[in-house]
Amino acid sequence: MANALRIRAERFAHHLQGLRALFALCLMALLLSACRQPQQIHLLSGSTMGTTWSVKVVDLPENTTVPQLRADIELLLESINRQMSTYQPESDISRFNRAAAGTWQVLPVDFWRVASYSLKLAQETGGAFDPTVGPLVNLWGFGPDPKRDHPPEADKLAAVQARVGWAKVAMRAEDQALYQPGGVYFDLSAVAKGYAVDKVADLLLGMGIDNMLVEIGGELRGHGRKPGGELWQVGVEKPLPGVREVAHVVALRDLAIATSGDYRNYFEEGERHYSHILDPRTGYPAEHRVVSVSVLHERCADADALATALTVMGAEEGMIWAEDRKLAVLFMVKADQGVEQKMTTAFRRLAMQETTQ
Repeated sequence: MANALRIRAERFAHHLQGLRALFALCLMALLLSACRQPQQIHLLSGSTMGTTWSVKVVDLPENTTVPQLRADIELLLESINRQMSTYQPESDISRFNRAAAGTWQVLPVDFWRVASYSLKLAQETGGAFDPTVGPLVNLWGFGPDPKRDHPPEADKLAAVQARVGWAKVAMRAEDQALYQPGGVYFDLSAVAKGYAVDKVADLLLGMGIDNMLVEIGGELRGHGRKPGGELWQVGVEKPLPGVREVAHVVALRDLAIATSGDYRNYFEEGERHYSHILDPRTGYPAEHRVVSVSVLHERCADADALATALTVMGAEEGMIWAEDRKLAVLFMVKADQGVEQKMTTAFRRLAMQETTQ
């Protein structure tokens, strides 16, 4: 009998010791939870590439301050601008544009990456996207040259059109050089902002910042989530002049989105509408019923350039081209009753998947 009581007492003491240990662990977890600071969003913003930039990050790594992060971002954006801004006379792209005919120009790494990608996309799209479209952009008043309110004269347009053509430029990968045949004028504005978004996002990821939303001139890339666990959500504007309404909401789970449209930057003469979306193949603004194209992609540079190319193609050609490549694209097309949305299979899948999670 005594032995049985002793065994029961030992078991009870062991059980009590386990309960005390469990209580201590729970108390420690509660204390740590109470001491942990709630997540917060830090907003940084500024100007670049003739537009604005903004970055939202959730929390910061240890030993990183908001001013330090802002300085790192601005330094990166200044470097890209020095390479690819046609508004800066001494930028690398400006020097290439005025280089002597028949010369090879060695490019800095970012310029080379964007230029070589642009030339490859130009070939793949049959010239709907063309980085040598710069002279046409300037002639129509959508570049550094003065704005205009009427189309250029036919003879001037023909002369400028003769300078355009991606096939005129050769690439030399071994030393990252481009051939200047003479008179070729690069304009990378249709991809440079998206590329800059990628560079900033990659910088933040490399610092250990996993939750962010990066935006430059309306092109965006989101990673991770907001405090509270929600995905970053962005709105696709209703493509109507003078209207600021959201037509579609998409969530960005490690995705970028870029939109190209003819409803913000244009001029009119009589009943004709001339937008800044130029078709390099004809020399004239693209003429069809597409008013905007939005592209979801892992990289913002791809989304940015593809949105321009697909806007030039139009909804019919562009939808076939995008479906063949399984691209996530939303076309906004003029219809008898306002604006109609046309989605590729990939866009519909991503949009439904993200908004239901």
